[in-house]
Amino acid sequence: MAHSVGLNLLYSTTASRPRSSSSSSLASNAITLFSPIPSLSLLSSPPSPKLSLRTSHFPSIKAFSTTIAEPEGIKINSIATKPIEGQKTGTSGLRKKVKVFTQENYLANWIQALFNSLPAEDYKNGLLVLGGDGRYFNREAAQIIIKIAAGNGVGKILVGKLWEYLFSHRAGRCFVNTSGFCCDPQEKGKLANGGFIMSASHNPGGPEYDWGIKFNYNSGQPAPESITDKIYGNTLSISEIKVADIPDVDLSRLGVTEFRNFSVEVVDPVSDYLELLESVFDFELIKSLLSRSDFRFIFDAMHAVTGAYAKPIFVDKLGASLDSISNGVPLEDFGHGHPDPNLTYAKDLVNTMYGENGPDFGAASDGDGDRNMILGRGFFVTPSDSVAIIAANAQEAIPYFCSGIKGLARSMPTSGALDRVAEKLKFPFFEVPTGWKFFGNLMDAGKLSICGEESFGTGSDHIREKDGIWAVLAWLSIIAYQNKDKKPGEKLVSVSDVVKEYWATYGRNFFSRYDYEECESEGANKMIGYLRDLVSKSKAGEKYGSYILQFADDFTYTDPVDGSMVSKQGVRFVFTDGSRIIFRLSGTGSAGATVRVYIEQFEPDVSKHDVDAQTALKPLIDLALSVSKLKDFTGREKPTVIT
Repeated sequence: MAHSVGLNLLYSTTASRPRSSSSSSLASNAITLFSPIPSLSLLSSPPSPKLSLRTSHFPSIKAFSTTIAEPEGIKINSIATKPIEGQKTGTSGLRKKVKVFTQENYLANWIQALFNSLPAEDYKNGLLVLGGDGRYFNREAAQIIIKIAAGNGVGKILVGKLWEYLFSHRAGRCFVNTSGFCCDPQEKGKLANGGFIMSASHNPGGPEYDWGIKFNYNSGQPAPESITDKIYGNTLSISEIKVADIPDVDLSRLGVTEFRNFSVEVVDPVSDYLELLESVFDFELIKSLLSRSDFRFIFDAMHAVTGAYAKPIFVDKLGASLDSISNGVPLEDFGHGHPDPNLTYAKDLVNTMYGENGPDFGAASDGDGDRNMILGRGFFVTPSDSVAIIAANAQEAIPYFCSGIKGLARSMPTSGALDRVAEKLKFPFFEVPTGWKFFGNLMDAGKLSICGEESFGTGSDHIREKDGIWAVLAWLSIIAYQNKDKKPGEKLVSVSDVVKEYWATYGRNFFSRYDYEECESEGANKMIGYLRDLVSKSKAGEKYGSYILQFADDFTYTDPVDGSMVSKQGVRFVFTDGSRIIFRLSGTGSAGATVRVYIEQFEPDVSKHDVDAQTALKPLIDLALSVSKLKDFTGREKPTVIT
């Protein structure tokens, strides 16, 4: 769900610290943005203790400030700054530890570099949206972003009052057309130009942990590399930050705050997103399942953003019991947890689902609600199988797809299960690099309906980002459709029944991913360099143990929509029996390097489908570790996470 149609809007949580609005000018607010030292700030007197931002977050800016414009009464100050190293965005924006973002001008530099990178017509007097996943530092960051946006001539900022997903297909007061563009609630014909998302996704939150920022473009999709490359280039040459002399905005109240030619509107996101979902799914069908006395459901929000949506959607609208929502109160630090819905970090849910007499259906979503995990009683559905099964059943079970499916797509490391669905049902198919922005291009071109990544991201063209709650509702729709004619007392079709029926039809792609988190970057990069050298010398027909090489390469992708090309997207060894081992460094962490190793083997024999994946894949796993010399390069004996 995260990053909804136009752009997702998350903000802060009920557990966040209380704050007060300030009516002081930028002269007094500047110190809250940048300096705890009055003598070095823009002030001649100490800052007011009532200011809502914690001044300890922002070291001195050395008192270099010049008024550069006062358009229609709003004073714009130019604050001197200098480049800061390490601000290159990864696959999902810029992610670092909170302590990094709170260094002198760190966040402000990146935001200004973004405006320096965009054509003026993409934001001047335009509408941008702002959201976040409720994590620590979002409150302070929001005020910084708003003031810099106003300083650069943005006309209006739209903010979601609760947590995220402000904009939907036809969302109450906001209208979004089928391309995913957002419109101003006050001016129905004015499309949003893009927006900021404050999130480090599935990474932990709190003063010692992670924070992140990304920019989504005007159709709601993540900014393309042509923009993120410009942002990085401008962070290396930035010399000034343009900041509007306006007070902090109270983002806890619905309504519009106006500052002459600039305004901020706070809106309610839940009802808008709910209305979108009702246009996609058959809610009565899902309700018929969740209200059954012989079906038990549990959703683990992991103290993250979807906690704000769980009760209105699953309980109030679909009839699930209130106690089916676990960890449903969003918290700034996610309850000291790691909000990543996998078998390691969602252990409470896993223990419940694998326990004696566990529920029939379990699901979880991550920090910003875009990832998901699906479980049956004692049964885990891999993300690769999940997207394939949704695609195979979508036209029957989900009204949104009744008129047809435009195409299917997966990220390169994701298993080939979806390929087989596309081939059998004769749907166009695309294999793209890791990163949702590549799906967005295909969606905007009308080529893609359903897509997914092995990293627990699943979605469709109802929005331009992956959507955790959408995936949960898709699975509930499939289970409900399979059981729509079941009378009380009849055995229900289970999650495992659906998966095994899929395997019997399409074959099973055994798949596993080994994550080695926060490795030393030097060793991880040397390992990838070694592998690239190895594939450059490889030849088809070479033997790797009992496997015969079909080809080996470093994945390169040419976008079929705009012809753009990206290279070095993952080192892969593909064998003649369809087995694959893939190596890549993840760009979603905030520190060090995460090495990901992907192992896949196709098995058509139904009698072997119930073998444990780790058992079936052990020869390939051993081969992957041997070929890569992972232990030698990283010093790691075991992975941090096994999926």
